[in-house]
Amino acid sequence: MTERSPLDLQAISKYLKPRLDGFDGPLVATKFESGQSNPTFLLKTPTNNYVLRRKPPGVLLKSAHAVDREFRVQKALSGTDVPVAKMHYLCEDDSVIGSSFYIMDHVSGRNFNEPTLGDLNNADRTSVMKDMNRVLAALHDVNIDKIGLADYGPPGHYLERQVGRWSKQYRASETKPLPAMDRLIDIITERMPVDDGQRTLVHGDYRIDNMIFERDGTRCLAVLDWELSTIGHPYADLASVIMQWQLPVGRKGRGLMGVDRADLGLPTDDAFIMQYCERRGLDGIDNFGYFVGFCFFRMAAIIQGVLKRALDGNASNPEQAKELGAYVPVFAEHGLKALEQR
Repeated sequence: MTERSPLDLQAISKYLKPRLDGFDGPLVATKFESGQSNPTFLLKTPTNNYVLRRKPPGVLLKSAHAVDREFRVQKALSGTDVPVAKMHYLCEDDSVIGSSFYIMDHVSGRNFNEPTLGDLNNADRTSVMKDMNRVLAALHDVNIDKIGLADYGPPGHYLERQVGRWSKQYRASETKPLPAMDRLIDIITERMPVDDGQRTLVHGDYRIDNMIFERDGTRCLAVLDWELSTIGHPYADLASVIMQWQLPVGRKGRGLMGVDRADLGLPTDDAFIMQYCERRGLDGIDNFGYFVGFCFFRMAAIIQGVLKRALDGNASNPEQAKELGAYVPVFAEHGLKALEQR
C-alpha cells in the first residue's frame, strides 16, 4: 500500500464477507508496485489469496480506468482458449473504498518483466514465446458473439476510432509542446488504411509483462491488464508486441533493441509474425508498419496521461510516472520511423 492510496481493509472485509463465498479475515493487503494505471493489491486471507484492482482516486480522464470493462471481458473469456484469472466480484459503489473495484483470483506463477526472459535457457525462451504467440492467435479467434462480447466495442473503423480517442486524450493531458508527437498525429491520421472489416477482441496492451506463466513450465496461465481491451483490429495487438521489442533493453524500455535474439533462442520480428499468420491461416500482413506506428502513437498518448496524473498528484507510482513521461517524445520518434516502413 501507499500513503496516498491506502485501502480500508475493515470496509473491504465487511463488504466482501456476505458477497464472496469462502471469504473471511483477517485480511492483509500489499500493493503491487508495477503498473501505472489502476492500483492493484494482493489480498491475503488465512484460506485464499485474491487480487483487488480499483480505479485510482482523483479526477480522471473520461473513459479511462474502466474496471467494469476489465471485469466483464475476463469473465467472458473464462472457458475459452485465452487464459485469464477467475473473476469473483465487481463493486461499483464508490462509498465502499472511494472508487469502483473488482476482486479476482491471485494466479500463482511467474511474470517476466522483460522479453529477454531473464535466466531461462534457450529452449524455454523459445517455448515461452511460442505460447505468447499461441494465446494471441487464440484471442483473435474468439467468437465474440458466442461469449457475449459483440457489443464490447462500437462498430465501424477501429483505427479511425482509436486515433481520434487517443489524440483527444493526448491533447487533454498535454503538458508542453512536442513537435514529434504533433507530426505523428498528423501522419497517422493522413495515412490511415481503409477499414478491411476485421473485427475481433483485442487486448490493447499485449506484452510479456502482462502475462503469468507456469512457475516450473512455459505455458501461459493468465493474461492480465485488460483496461485497453475492446473490439478492434487484431493486427494492432500483434504490432504492440513488435513495438515493445524495438525499445531498449532494461527496466524502463523492456525491449530487445540490440539483442542477439538467435543467441538467446528468441524469435525475430518476422518469425513471430509468421507464426501468428500460420496459426490464423493468413498469407501475410500488408502495411504492417502502420500498425506499429499506431502502437507507438497510442503508447505515447498513454504515457502522457500517466505523466499528467503524476503532476496532478493522482499517479499510482508518482516518481516512476515522471520517469516514464520523459519517454513520450522517444515513442513519438519511434512511431514516425515505423511509418516509413510501409
